[in-house]
Amino acid sequence: MIGNNIQLDKNGNLKHFLTTEGLSLSLLQSILDHAESFSSVGERAVKKVPLLRGKTIANLFFEPSTRTRTTFELAAKRLSADILNLNISTSATHKGETLSDTLHTLEAMHCDMFVVRHANSGAAHYIATQVAPHISVINAGDGCHAHPTQAMLDMFTIRKHKQSLRNLRVAIVGDILHSRVARSEIHALGILGVLETRVVGPHTLIPKDVENLGVQVFHDMDEGLHGVDVVIMLRLQTERMSGALLPSAYEYFQRYGLTRKRLAQAKPDVIVMHPGPINRGVEIASDVADGEHSVILQQVSHGIAIRMAIMAMTMGRSPEDSEDSR
Repeated sequence: MIGNNIQLDKNGNLKHFLTTEGLSLSLLQSILDHAESFSSVGERAVKKVPLLRGKTIANLFFEPSTRTRTTFELAAKRLSADILNLNISTSATHKGETLSDTLHTLEAMHCDMFVVRHANSGAAHYIATQVAPHISVINAGDGCHAHPTQAMLDMFTIRKHKQSLRNLRVAIVGDILHSRVARSEIHALGILGVLETRVVGPHTLIPKDVENLGVQVFHDMDEGLHGVDVVIMLRLQTERMSGALLPSAYEYFQRYGLTRKRLAQAKPDVIVMHPGPINRGVEIASDVADGEHSVILQQVSHGIAIRMAIMAMTMGRSPEDSEDSR
């Protein structure tokens, strides 16, 4: 467990957002409630509120990303912040400059927030310990450790469709071992009080002792999906795998791909989710990804509202601080 107290200021308010682990029920609910207030901004003629006007947010993506970086950028712009997108592949870190020197250079440019994606687990936490006191850090995914904003947009999506997360059975299916999303989801679901969280996948892709996180483990897809309210499919993290963990993508789909027939094991009003990008015919069939139970595109839209909420909260602002955001 990476230290969580650093996420909160002396008054218990959100200062950084690095992981869902160890946060309180009231804080997660506050994030969801703030996101609800921001969810209609995208439907306005002028898709902006002035909450972070004058603030500068730097996107520090040391790993490739499309939807996460884009939704963070849109969220910041809708809060009226200025955005700095640092292209790491051409930055000074590839010329020998240390990460610490890069951070201090950005601090000298009077940045107020760093949104960080990094291949190394714990990188966002490390950066949060190094930056000046006025700077907030948001973890946009670190190694196999955490992706807390993705978890919260998924919690928001579930709440929009199911009203409450209590009394729900949720199945997370696929590459649990390498998924930073899965870890953040498991912590968030536990805090928000779901009835049962299941992880479903082959033995080689389920972490040892994952039951200690309060989940039920299933290696049979039909059993794992029986009676669930929510199915969260995960992408196979092939870039993080070493060794022969899977026989083939074809065989994986035969055993763990989500098809209409398998989905029939779940409740009639089940919703299907996927953090993306989707590997059709590997993790999920196209007719399910595009079907009536899928809320995958809604997850993307909700990601903007959630990231707006988290950015505003770490900057000490709320929707009530602006008449334009009501």
